[in-house]
Formats: sequence, structure tokens, C-alpha cells
Amino acid sequence: MTTEAFFTAYDKVLAKWPEGTEHRTVPTPFGDTYAAVCGPPDAPPLVLLPGGGATAGSWFGNVAEWARTRRVYAVDLIGEAGRSVPDAGRPIRSVADLTGWLDALLDGLGADGTVDLVGHSYGGWIALHYALHAPHRVRRLVLVDPTQCFAGFRPGYLLHALPTLLRPSARRTRAFLAWETSGAALDADWLRLQEYAAEFPAAKPVTGPRPAPDALRALRLPVLVQLAGSGRTHDAGKVAARAAELLPDVRTGVLPGVSHHALPHTEPAELNRRVAEFLG
Repeated sequence: MTTEAFFTAYDKVLAKWPEGTEHRTVPTPFGDTYAAVCGPPDAPPLVLLPGGGATAGSWFGNVAEWARTRRVYAVDLIGEAGRSVPDAGRPIRSVADLTGWLDALLDGLGADGTVDLVGHSYGGWIALHYALHAPHRVRRLVLVDPTQCFAGFRPGYLLHALPTLLRPSARRTRAFLAWETSGAALDADWLRLQEYAAEFPAAKPVTGPRPAPDALRALRLPVLVQLAGSGRTHDAGKVAARAAELLPDVRTGVLPGVSHHALPHTEPAELNRRVAEFLG
């Protein structure tokens, strides 16, 4: 895989975004962050964080609906595959670094007030930590099948994911996604991008324990948790129950017939409707 092939595949996915989508690069202390932007310029801001190994382009099935009432900013995570360029002298190594990066990103986007924040998978873990760090900057929080927030991974999922972590390759990524999605019909351009992303130079992601229960109980902002009904990552029922137990203002729901890695773009109509309704 060459970086040229990766970016060619990326552009094919971005071509699925609404006409008039803009592209911004926002300087932060941790490097330059890429954002795909669409929606009315004067609408309230909505920031989207992708899952690990994914890109801003992954929201192609969602942004047209959400951009009807929001100015949407979908970003590439620093250090992951994509157009964001990390600062070699200041890598992101901790949760504090991640929240500091998001502080700088929101400042650079001109989000002086509150934003609505949506994260999928690992992006949900980052989004939840940010809401705990700066609840005054988040109006509403949406977690799409978030990992390591309310429950751990299923052992079988980790076992199948291990080869893609130890020796990432396009072939192993395709086989893993076919297993996790139970052979669902995935968008061919997105799948090709995921295969190339597996071989893209990336930093080791910041991981850590789940947020402290006491911190979650103190989080007063509205949260929507939407879980993959057919996902193999974790037990959706346990995640929903734990979120309802810990968060004071939460709505939980299960999206039937969709897996963790097929979100957020495969059969997105119901997810789009629920998120739009929650954002108001």
C-alpha cells in the first residue's frame, strides 16, 4: 500500500459527502487536525469523532441528515490514519493530551460556546472523557456503540481482532470485518479505505480504564447511547444497563440488525433519525 493509494481511496469516500463540503486544517499543540465540514455556517456546531482506524469520511451515510440543522465538523484523529498530521515533538500519550487536543481543536474551529459531540467506538471513549473534562463545552453527547465506556470487550472479539493488531494488513482487516459484520454488504469504497488504513503509519492509540463511576454519576448533560444490536464487540444489553445505572440524564437504545463495525454508515436511517431527534 502507498500513501497515494490510501488518499485516493479516502477521496472516493469523501465524494459521498454532500455537495459543497469544505475541508479545513486546524493547528493544535499536538499537530494539524483535518476536518470535513458541511451544513449551514451559522448553525450550531456538531463535532464527529470516528472509531479507531477510521476517518472523518466514515460518516458519509449520516452527515446529509445531520447537516440540515447543524454545522458538522468530522475530524481525523491525531496519530490515526487520515489527513491529520501529528507533531513529532509532542505526541498524544494520555487522556489529558486527548482532551487538550480537543480543547485546542474546538478553539480553532471557532466553537466559543457549547458543541454537540458524537463519537463512534473509540471515538465515543474519547468523547465521553472530553465531556467529563469540559462539560461546560458540550451541550449534548451522543455515543454510538462506544467501547470501554461502560463494559469491556468480549473475549471472542479480542481473539479475532488480535491478528489485525499484531500484524495489520488489508487481508486480515477484510477477514476481521467480514466476521464481525456477519458478512454484511459493506460499502465497497469504505471497505477498501479500511484495508488501506490498516497499513497506514499510525501511532499507538491512547487507551486506559473505563471512566470512574463517580465521575459518570456527576455528569449532568444529556447523553444518547445507541448500540449495535448484532455487534460482537460487547454485550449491548449490559452496556445499556450500565449506562442507565451510571448516567443521570441518558437515553439508551439498540439498533437492530447492525454490527459494531458496520456503524455508523450501514443502514443509517434509524441512527440518523434518533440522533437528529435527540439533538433537537
